[in-house]
Amino acid sequence: MPPALPPEDRGRSPYTGWTRDHWTALADRMLSAVAPYRSPGGALIGLPGPASSSGIRSDGLEGFARTFLLAGFRVAGEQGADPSGLLETYARGLAAGTDPHSPEAWPRPDRLGQAKVEAASVALVLQLTRPWLWDRLDDAVRERVLDWLGSVVGQDYPPINWVWFRIVVESFLREAGGTFSVADIEQDLAVHASLRRPGGWLSDGQERAYDHYTGWALHLYPLLWTRLFDVTGTLCPPLLRKRWEEDLAAYLDDAVRLVGADGSPLLQGRSLTYRFATAAPLWVGAVSGAGGQAPGLLRRAASGMLRHFTDRGALEPDGLLTLGWHREWPGLRQSYSGPGSPYWAAKGMLGLMLPADHPVWTAAEEPLPVEVGDVARVVAAPGWLVSARASDGIALVVNHGTDHADPGDACADSPLYARLGYSTATVPPLTGPTTADPIDNSVAVLDHAGRATHRSGFSTVYVRELPGGAVAGCSRGPVHWVDTAGDDTPDHGSGRRGPVVAGPLVTVVSVLRDGVEVRLVRLDPPPGRSGAPSLSWRAVRLGGWPVAAATVPESRSSTGRATCAEAATPELRSRVRDLSGFTRSGVSAENGTSPLARWTAVPWLSTAGPAPLGRVLAAVVTLDRGSAAAPDPALLVRATEDGGHRVTVAWPDGRRSVVAVPAPG
Repeated sequence: MPPALPPEDRGRSPYTGWTRDHWTALADRMLSAVAPYRSPGGALIGLPGPASSSGIRSDGLEGFARTFLLAGFRVAGEQGADPSGLLETYARGLAAGTDPHSPEAWPRPDRLGQAKVEAASVALVLQLTRPWLWDRLDDAVRERVLDWLGSVVGQDYPPINWVWFRIVVESFLREAGGTFSVADIEQDLAVHASLRRPGGWLSDGQERAYDHYTGWALHLYPLLWTRLFDVTGTLCPPLLRKRWEEDLAAYLDDAVRLVGADGSPLLQGRSLTYRFATAAPLWVGAVSGAGGQAPGLLRRAASGMLRHFTDRGALEPDGLLTLGWHREWPGLRQSYSGPGSPYWAAKGMLGLMLPADHPVWTAAEEPLPVEVGDVARVVAAPGWLVSARASDGIALVVNHGTDHADPGDACADSPLYARLGYSTATVPPLTGPTTADPIDNSVAVLDHAGRATHRSGFSTVYVRELPGGAVAGCSRGPVHWVDTAGDDTPDHGSGRRGPVVAGPLVTVVSVLRDGVEVRLVRLDPPPGRSGAPSLSWRAVRLGGWPVAAATVPESRSSTGRATCAEAATPELRSRVRDLSGFTRSGVSAENGTSPLARWTAVPWLSTAGPAPLGRVLAAVVTLDRGSAAAPDPALLVRATEDGGHRVTVAWPDGRRSVVAVPAPG
């Protein structure tokens, strides 16, 4: 049995019951759990599991560096008190890992890309714990560490979140007497500036790559850098720091609305195996004082995330984090994922560097936005419509701007980026047939073999707020069939590639209110064609939310005057209902394709044949916690077209939302 956690404190923490004592207890358990896998010299932590594409020596370095983060936060928060001897243990590893003649020598950053990532964690903790570790190392060890870290100087780094790894390393070298390059740091800061987007968001590259890397990397490092290193006024003028503070405040204002009442973060984007690393930007707000959110809200959100995973077995049975989401699920790994990769979750425990008397630990927890009332918001940069209901605590986004691709690209859809919807309670099937033929949260054109089109490369037409608490978004693009059978490139989150067959131009409009989406669809000839005599397809299919359960979810469907389909578990209900043009329905069930549970089911609607070009199809798409037998107020939603490509949605309370389904051009 795992060691018992401290008693809950519902006075200070009325929502989670957790205090700093719970965080320290879990940190200590996580660090103790990796001890049996530490090499004799301490430089490598070789955790069980399949090797990454970088190899087992790199994986051992990763295990060292990422748990070193957690040990550093733990000791720093105690102002150097270290009764367990954590820093002494990691000091042995530093000596062995940086010794080129040691059997445990680390791969050098100038020879292996993954070592560039891990070097940043090493440098960050050396700076954070400098009086208690770096200043006490032997001169020979310090020289070897500086040499190993110094191999990053002048190296190529991809223009994504990786630039911060070099900034951190060279900033440590600058202060510790090593070789560094101001030009490198300035170049990397320029890359970061190029990734800035409206509303405090950052894209992890020039593609539309919006995901948790915005928070656990691109917002984590800048303000931590200005706190830990002497860069203000030289490398970081006051106006630049102020800009970063404003960006973080705007981002966190959105981020706290993307957390479910059960503590789950949004299941979207790559590297989800880092789990509660999603709490990292919250702690940056507390550490820097620049997040604009109350300390009690920051801790409530962060503790909610950590408890969400702990309560669902992420550290069971032996205290190790495995590749997976709640528990181990190898299908979640990407090619760069090794057994030590999940320990980037340590970033989500950054708050431990703050002492026990810091306001973020002493303030009473404050409720999440979804616990105060319903949420409706447009997040312009990723093209997301955000909705959350206090009645069920689910936060969801309808996606009209993110696909991990560029406009006009013709790759397959990445399940974790290009779907029309993501939530804190569902995840798209990540393996199996629907990765090539999307069903969940999709609008797909089916060819005569039943293959579904992909939408990556679409363009965002608009995302906007409407009167009466509704939000609306529109995206459009030529859909395409992609044969990805021959693509064996490493999985870094993007969609697969292969021979492409072009399909029609598809416009999708979403009107979202109180978690209920009215989804409107229009097909037109591809650009440059006045008609479509050479295009042929069988039907148009619209998929709803995927729900997961240990057994096959309950399902029902009907056709005729009330064409609809529904999949329900004891916790969730997903429903799609025709408003105009869909005459067939069903539920697709898959086994073993989700990290949430064994079975996943998705309700869908389709047309009986090729939809007429220029006609608007319409359906209601819902996800809630109602049972299959419970009434659904979304059944009262209606939509009418005025013939001029404007649609009026009538809601059950009598309010109306008017949106355009624009024709091409």
